[in-house]
Amino acid sequence: MTTSRHPLIRTLRELEGNPRATVLTELMFGIPWNLFSPFLSVYMLALGVTDQGIGTIASLGLVLQIFSALLSGAIVDKFGRRLSLFIADLVSWSVPCLIWAVAQDMRFFIAAAVLNGLYRIAHTAWTCMMVEDAEERHLVHIWTWVTIFGIGSAFFTPLGGWFVANFGLVPAMRGLLVFGFFMMTAKAWVLYIYSHETARGRQRIQETRHRSLVSLLGEYRSVFGQLLHSKPILAALSLMVITSIYSTVSGSFWGVLFTTKLGFAESQISMYAMLRSLMMALCFFLIGPRFTNLLHFRLPLWVGFAAFFVSQALLVFMPPHAMPLLVISVVLDAVAAALINPMTESLLAVAMESHERARISALVYVALLVLTSPFGWIAGQLSAIDRSLPFVLNMGLFVIGAGLVWMIGRWRPSLSPRRE
Repeated sequence: MTTSRHPLIRTLRELEGNPRATVLTELMFGIPWNLFSPFLSVYMLALGVTDQGIGTIASLGLVLQIFSALLSGAIVDKFGRRLSLFIADLVSWSVPCLIWAVAQDMRFFIAAAVLNGLYRIAHTAWTCMMVEDAEERHLVHIWTWVTIFGIGSAFFTPLGGWFVANFGLVPAMRGLLVFGFFMMTAKAWVLYIYSHETARGRQRIQETRHRSLVSLLGEYRSVFGQLLHSKPILAALSLMVITSIYSTVSGSFWGVLFTTKLGFAESQISMYAMLRSLMMALCFFLIGPRFTNLLHFRLPLWVGFAAFFVSQALLVFMPPHAMPLLVISVVLDAVAAALINPMTESLLAVAMESHERARISALVYVALLVLTSPFGWIAGQLSAIDRSLPFVLNMGLFVIGAGLVWMIGRWRPSLSPRRE
């Protein structure tokens, strides 16, 4: 298959309007995020935050995301996808980067978590902008490109480690976070300029022009009924709960395990983050195009959960400084993410009715966050006992995930994607 005929390349060429703008600007978010995020937990430790504190902050952020997700559907419908996304991006990403950059103790991280928790408004608006004008045949590849661009800092990530090694963890992180502020602010402006309100968004603005946010929230009762009676949405949600808990636990405690139990230097975190990013991008191009049929979702999900399980088992049982085993763990983690993430996101995107996408999306993420939020605190308590225990928790989740795929497969006749 020539490069020009590759399904991912063809999709990128065919994208127009909002789908094109939302996909291409992801790199402006991915570069700064992947430069500083691998060091965020050890940055907290360096500023005096405990393991329990890190877990508490993670859970606090998730709890606040519940409220912002609940409000997001009404806000995005009333004020439009485009404007809501622009303002929410600035408040939930640009400002927290500045707070993290000047942080002195746990109070600063709590304040940043409060604002960052509002990003669910941006997420709902961004999702609507991306998929409402997109063709269904492009959905899996769109989500794949989003992930590729989201990890597009793979070639830049070692810069983070270089700064940490040469300037020290705290000064380097402050500089990277200031850089993050400028990049994420620029991304918000560029996306606002090169996007337009969707047709459905314009319709909802007109329909809600004389409605208050309170009255719009009152309509969630009927929308909640639609969610509870939709097997496709419940199927996608159940899988996303597993991956969301894993992301919370791993994002908060992988760096802690890496520098304490496994005995590696803080500056080396970026090298393994780069390896994971490169492997994910490679898997998206080589493996992803073979698994775009949403009716045949079980095999990639089973393989993905198995790879996740082994990657976490290696972290739990490997001895300190076992670099080959750590490399295998990181590679398996990347392969699993490349198989599972686009598939679950695409299953959810297809399952949601377009005329209620904003509010159904909001309720789905409220449910997701309610189920996920306790696990940051739980993982913090486990890490205080033994730095390996959060990853034992992940192993149990992936066993449950594989079982859920089997159960969902039995619903297969009712899970056929519908054209909107």
